[in-house]
Amino acid sequence: MEEFNRGEWFECHETLEELWVGEKGELRDFYQGVLQIAVALHHWRNGNFKGALILLQGGGECLRRVSSVCLKLDVAQLQKDAARFLDELSALGEERMAEVDPGLVPRLHLLS
Repeated sequence: MEEFNRGEWFECHETLEELWVGEKGELRDFYQGVLQIAVALHHWRNGNFKGALILLQGGGECLRRVSSVCLKLDVAQLQKDAARFLDELSALGEERMAEVDPGLVPRLHLLS
């Protein structure tokens, strides 16, 4: 969560990949969804428009198979934020992808 929220998306991917490999069911979908969104954001930051779009879509699909809260994290909010980011990125297109409002970058939210 901390790596994701600090924008350390590649590192977050590495951490989640270790967890994802050994899991099954909903937890596997959760880890895979967050992992794909992290990699999508990494691609966005590095100017890989197509990679960002594909992984944002894939991450959203994985998270749709997960409860709205998983491991005390607000999955529903992450889905909404990732979809909003995807919509904005798609609307701007490859030429203007750097203009996405940084306030739209998805974050993980811990619920009490």
